[in-house]
Amino acid sequence: MSDLSLGVIMAIFGAGLAAVMAGIGSAVGIGYPARAAAGVLSEDPTRFGSLFLLVVLPGTQGFYGFVAAFMIIGNIPRVETLAQGLQLFFAALPVALTGLVSAIYQGKVCAAGVNLVAKRAREAMKGVIYGAMVETYAVLGLLITFFLINSVQF
Repeated sequence: MSDLSLGVIMAIFGAGLAAVMAGIGSAVGIGYPARAAAGVLSEDPTRFGSLFLLVVLPGTQGFYGFVAAFMIIGNIPRVETLAQGLQLFFAALPVALTGLVSAIYQGKVCAAGVNLVAKRAREAMKGVIYGAMVETYAVLGLLITFFLINSVQF
């Protein structure tokens, strides 16, 4: 197998890793507030609007992984060496890992926000703000991935 083939394989693996790990984190993360919100809605269906943002917020990391994968896939035709493919693979790791971990923890924070809304419906944005604080680290992971992808010398 040539360096070109191995480089392309590593870049493809990195793109897949970014999308899959961040996607898994989002799927798990959404599960926490969704279960809590279902309980609240069984008692008061009118709170759907104030709970919606808390439930979907952990899903953003999956989109970050998708964006990173898309950027890597766009660079695959430029890969000529194993080193370039490895650089793209390692560039995928920040968004993959921060997406996985931060989405799960964001889901837990958002579930606590759902519990806040259950007792004090007008306080929903306070729960969203706490969830958004966890989001910061996913954004930083995406930014580092973006900078690393753009630093690969083709």
